[in-house]
Amino acid sequence: QVQLVESGGGLVQAGGSLRLSCTASGRTFNNYAMGWFRQAPGKEREFVAAINWSGTNKIYIDSVKGRFTISRDNNKNTVYLQMNSLKPEDTAVYYCAGDARFRRSFLLRDRRDKYDYWGQGTQVTVSS
Repeated sequence: QVQLVESGGGLVQAGGSLRLSCTASGRTFNNYAMGWFRQAPGKEREFVAAINWSGTNKIYIDSVKGRFTISRDNNKNTVYLQMNSLKPEDTAVYYCAGDARFRRSFLLRDRRDKYDYWGQGTQVTVSS
């Protein structure tokens, strides 16, 4: 059974930082792209960032560019999201997702229906 487990969420003041982690079990995602999405109350789940299998390609939603960094450690089957300069509008449940359709691809996708595996989510709350 494939599992993606997120951790690292919490409550932080505006301007603070958090690092989210997502560890896969049941299969390896080392050869596939991984992404982060988020969902705020009353809103649809939106794309945040994605990274290809080797870490050589990364994409971000405009609102987090320059503040968030996605990375991965394939030895640990883990992907990270470093979040700096957090704002209240970053408050959401953050989900890790795995795109297992294209092995060792450079390309990345930002549509949630393109991701096959999902974690349970971790809450990030940024106070003003």
